Amino acid sequence: MAQPRLSVRKIREVLRLRFEAGVSERQIGAALSMARSTVQECLRRVREAGLSWPLPDDADDAALEARLYPIGHVAPTFPKPDFEHVHAELKRKGVTRLLLWQEYRLAHPDGCEYSAFCDHYRAWLSTQDAVLRQAHAPGDKLFVDYAGQTAPVVDPATGQVRDAQIFVAVLGHSGYTYAEATWTQSAPDWIASHVRAFDFFGGSPAATVPDNLKSGVTKPDRYDPDLNPAYQEFSRHYGMAILPARVRKPRDKAAVESGVLLVERWILARLRNATFFSLAALNAAIRALVTELNAKPFQKREGTRASVFASSEQPALRALPASAYEYATWKKAKVHLDYHVEVERRYYSVPYALIGRTVEVRLTVSTIEVFLRGQRVAAHLRSHIRGSFTTLPDHRPPRHKAVVELSHERLLREAAAIGPATASVVRQQVHARVHPEQTLRRSLGILRLAKDFDAARLEAACERALILGSTNYRTLRALIKAPVQKEPPALSLPAHGNLRGPTYYQ
Repeated sequence: MAQPRLSVRKIREVLRLRFEAGVSERQIGAALSMARSTVQECLRRVREAGLSWPLPDDADDAALEARLYPIGHVAPTFPKPDFEHVHAELKRKGVTRLLLWQEYRLAHPDGCEYSAFCDHYRAWLSTQDAVLRQAHAPGDKLFVDYAGQTAPVVDPATGQVRDAQIFVAVLGHSGYTYAEATWTQSAPDWIASHVRAFDFFGGSPAATVPDNLKSGVTKPDRYDPDLNPAYQEFSRHYGMAILPARVRKPRDKAAVESGVLLVERWILARLRNATFFSLAALNAAIRALVTELNAKPFQKREGTRASVFASSEQPALRALPASAYEYATWKKAKVHLDYHVEVERRYYSVPYALIGRTVEVRLTVSTIEVFLRGQRVAAHLRSHIRGSFTTLPDHRPPRHKAVVELSHERLLREAAAIGPATASVVRQQVHARVHPEQTLRRSLGILRLAKDFDAARLEAACERALILGSTNYRTLRALIKAPVQKEPPALSLPAHGNLRGPTYYQ
């Protein structure tokens, strides 16, 4: 076996100890932590190179190494395997190195042995997997993911254990970490965790780097991934970019991978023996340990995550919008003939001109918004009553609006404009029928007489009807159509002596 190559620094130390201090080869090996044979090999190379101690002044490190270890141009004694082909084939299911070596030997009977084949492949692979260390500017990227480990929560009523998911967010520059527990990894919990993380940081980054979780990325792609519509809307709300990591490329999000590992080791491992009876209690314990983790000193740089975050990263974060993002889902719906759309067995109105059109409906916890080609055409508070109708008057056609807006109060206002007698007659209709629709119909008929004849004649007829005590429609119409009888003049007798008069009998 060939002796290992020594560094030039150790070569100089071997020569100094041997020729200046007169130390034996065995003592030199013990002093420099190397085998005696390695010391002997070094001295042999010095003799063969024609060097002596002290070394010449022009013998710098490069020149000395070149004379002691000259580079030979020995041609390989076996055909070199195509390791790019080997590497690609190993990704296929069932393909092994042994199989590829056997195929190589069939093509090259004078090829290397299996052990050398594997050694050379590993040496080639080490040159292909160089790692680019990423430097993240303050406030530039936030890396998010779920921990592989869950945390149990016990239902105090039933004793049933439910596993909570652990969301982790790490800022790229400072490593400042946020973690929380949620019940699921579904889109509502996923986005709500982002919102709470931004509140924790006091700002939002320029870009967020998630894994290809279905809640965030519906179709992974290296160049143009399809994002979940709600996640895309969330990114627009905060004015940032979403940069999903490549599939099976954990180094794209190395910051959060290490952050997840820290959360599992420094938080979840310390909580392993604790029992939590609610998600809120679990999150309170996590928050306390997250604060402790962020205050822990770095091993290879100055300060802590908290100090670097406060000094350089927090000022670089973008200001949060006035209102936090509220999770929304999107659905398509068709406008019915009654100018309503159906959403979860509830019905909401849209402008009647959109009858028959297909629209997009945005649902939040509290609101319903309807969009046509990106323009909002209607907005309602969300109803929680199955089968209910929520209708805005402006969405109705004019003829429908006239019918729906009909009310006894409106009719009373029209009657009062004609006259007090007409208003009194219309007011009496409320007590004339049991059902409100009957009242409205009779009042409409009475007011119609003002159009069939005129308002003055209706007012006069109402005055007479009130005296007669009959205020129905037929009576009023008859009174309007009947000619007004003039009262005959009062008869008076002339004064005469033969007329006794009423006083005579007193």
